[in-house]
Amino acid sequence: MSQIQHLLLIAPSAMARTPAFDRAAALAHAMQMPLHIVAFDYLQALAVAGLFAPEQINLAREGYLQTHRQWLAEQAGLMSRHGVEVTSEVVWVQHPYEEILHFVNEMSLALIIKDAQEESALKRVFFTPLDWQLLRDCPVPVHLVTNALNPKPRNVLAIVDVLRSEDQDRVFNDQIVDAAAKLAALCDAGLELLHVYDWTAVYAQDMGFGALPLATGIYEALGTAQHEAFAALAERHGVPPASRHFIEGSPLTSICDFVDEHHTDVIVMGTVQHNKLNILLGTTAEQLMHRAPCSVLAIKPGKRLQS
Repeated sequence: MSQIQHLLLIAPSAMARTPAFDRAAALAHAMQMPLHIVAFDYLQALAVAGLFAPEQINLAREGYLQTHRQWLAEQAGLMSRHGVEVTSEVVWVQHPYEEILHFVNEMSLALIIKDAQEESALKRVFFTPLDWQLLRDCPVPVHLVTNALNPKPRNVLAIVDVLRSEDQDRVFNDQIVDAAAKLAALCDAGLELLHVYDWTAVYAQDMGFGALPLATGIYEALGTAQHEAFAALAERHGVPPASRHFIEGSPLTSICDFVDEHHTDVIVMGTVQHNKLNILLGTTAEQLMHRAPCSVLAIKPGKRLQS
């Protein structure tokens, strides 16, 4: 494995410069790391036709790949003019995730960057099966870009869940804030820290207590405990009081409103490897990912963003 840390940009199969190109170039420059760009091509029609006329189709496929290689090399050349060390390649493969794991195993990757897919008919962003696979299973941090109005992020938001009290959850929250703080420092961006306390969920979990005064007391105690844990987390990472946001309400709505109001460029949040999607850190995180109010940097337990 290469000992030099790299960023990996997964370019779309279409030969079009997307927001992820600009974000990758900006981060590579800020982090002073080389960038490798890879595009995965696979045309089902060519693959089927190749069963009947393999020589001709192989020539057609190689011609298509060469055109794509040249286009990608041109994009790399544009980035290199701004002081970024860039390499590129095109790979013919039907299932790219396995090939991405090859890059993970062969290169020392600090971060994988990819565009999130936009479904224009509904005017919202969805993540493709590959995106979800990267978020769920990829062992290195993944940055999914929805737009790059600011190629170098200006506002970074760390979302944490202090409801759970297990040691591994506290450590994971520290990793998330650490990654967000490093990204903000590298990009000279603002850093905000957010936790949303969903008291309605607490009531729903404690319906068995019956009496409203008792449930209210539990709600107040939990709210106080969470606020103290949130304040302690912020103190450990030197987040000033003005940048700490402990909000009560519906998490999904509160987070999306916060992103809109504060013009957030990147949400930094945690995902758990090799498990169901609904155990993304925070009970509403999967819904948040479906709505994708801005770009997302997903951190795995035990993996820290390199700086």
